[in-house]
Amino acid sequence: MKKKVAFYTLGCKLNYSETSTISRQFSKAGFDTVNFTDQADVYVINTCSVTENADKKCRKVVKEALKYSPNAYITIVGCYAQLKPTEISEIPGVDMVLGAAEKFLIIDYINDLTKQPKTLVYNQDIAQTNQFIPAYSFGDRTRTFLKVQDGCDYSCTFCTIPLARGSSRSDSIESVISQANEIAASGVNEIVLTGVNLGDFGIRNGERENRFFDLVKALDEVKGINRIRISSIEPNLLTNEIIDYVSISKRFVPHFHIPLQSGSNKILGLMRRRYRRELYTERVAKIKELMPNCCIGVDVIVGFPGETREDFLETYDFLNQLDISYLHVFTYSERENTPAAQMPDPVPGSERADRSKMLHILSEKKRRAFYESQLGQHAEILFEADQKDGFMHGFSRNYVKIKAPYDPLLVNGIKNVQLMNIAPDGDVEILETAEILSH
Repeated sequence: MKKKVAFYTLGCKLNYSETSTISRQFSKAGFDTVNFTDQADVYVINTCSVTENADKKCRKVVKEALKYSPNAYITIVGCYAQLKPTEISEIPGVDMVLGAAEKFLIIDYINDLTKQPKTLVYNQDIAQTNQFIPAYSFGDRTRTFLKVQDGCDYSCTFCTIPLARGSSRSDSIESVISQANEIAASGVNEIVLTGVNLGDFGIRNGERENRFFDLVKALDEVKGINRIRISSIEPNLLTNEIIDYVSISKRFVPHFHIPLQSGSNKILGLMRRRYRRELYTERVAKIKELMPNCCIGVDVIVGFPGETREDFLETYDFLNQLDISYLHVFTYSERENTPAAQMPDPVPGSERADRSKMLHILSEKKRRAFYESQLGQHAEILFEADQKDGFMHGFSRNYVKIKAPYDPLLVNGIKNVQLMNIAPDGDVEILETAEILSH
């Protein structure tokens, strides 16, 4: 009988693309991929380590896997595995830990699944991890997360990602276009471009060969893909020429996710961010000038060391006045080997929680205001495969989440609808106005 493998992914879109690629390696090696609850012979847990909670989540997932399959072979990969391999090796039930360079060689390391008395750890120094490995998600979504860049050369004081993923490096434009054509041929309607520092695309073998803008122009010519979405891009790398191009693009959608982290220039300086709030204001104004219906998401960190109540309120007021659509709020947590962890004047945990709550409420206010601004308009909705309480969901090009009565024929279809009203759960309900445009 074929051996069975199951996967669990923590963290970002980039991790999902890499898990899917590793899954295809197992399929080629003769494994059957099964659900997490289906008593797999092998469990591969792809980890994140952006926050302390991600580390705790890894431990919980290991326990869950062993509950379903007590004799399973447990392998941990991902950022947590690169940063703290020894710590992971001490988690009961873990058989193998693979670092950033080793995870794509997992089939070579797995061998015959024989459990050893001691956890196997393969983890080279991150400075030696300089090869770009292409990846994209496939088979479980109406969209594909396409990895085009990895690593980061920035030195933000709160961030462990450069320690976990190494220096900035990218795929070639030719390779990305080839993968996009493969994805298009599979019938997927949307590609989401992913990377650690996506806007820094173009570095190969330590030298800059291209810019992200070059990739945008090349991808816009790929036939068979209805939508291309930029997952997240630093404000200093989101140039006016990119904004200009997206505003008239055939395939790139009017949706940007732009990390801010703080609306206080003092805190941005302590974070070693490469811009100030004035630049961020300019970027938002430029986007809204050319694309009034564009959705703009924002990352923000609360409770950074030295952030006074006045600094936080400066951030709150800044965000409140910006024409943005939603927030991703992160409560600062100290990470080992980062400069911020040694900074003076830490913010008490209770105050961090209060500030996070305030911004979550603001985010809901911003999202509702954005959705209300879209009511009455017509939109092309790409429907998801999920089903809950008799309803299915989908997203417009500008990332309005809608709900509609479940119809399996709509899955991965694009339908022209009218946005009618906001349901009690916050999603937008629709009025059907046209047949499905594509599958």
